[in-house]
Amino acid sequence: QVQLVESGGGLVQAGGSLRLSCAASGRTFRSYPMGWFRQAPGKEREFVAGISRSGGDTYYATSVSGRFTISRDNAKNTVTLQMNSLKPEDTAVYYCARGRGPIVATSRNEYDYWGQGTQVTVSS
Repeated sequence: QVQLVESGGGLVQAGGSLRLSCAASGRTFRSYPMGWFRQAPGKEREFVAGISRSGGDTYYATSVSGRFTISRDNAKNTVTLQMNSLKPEDTAVYYCARGRGPIVATSRNEYDYWGQGTQVTVSS
């Protein structure tokens, strides 16, 4: 069983930064692409960023491109989302997820394990 645990959410002013981390259990972490999704109240869960198994390829939603950076450390079983220049519209619960593999996908249906989520609130 794979467990994903997010941390690093919180309250920040517009223009500020937050760094989200996701710790994964299991010995096969490096074998799967990873992704970050978010869900705002009353909205569908949406893709934010994804990273390939090696970390060499990254993908971003248009709304966050240039502001967010996804990375991973396969030796530590962690994936990180650095969020800069935050906007009130970035307010949501952020989820870490493991891709079914082998490539990064933007559809939530292509992810099989999810963390419990961490709240990010950006005030104006």
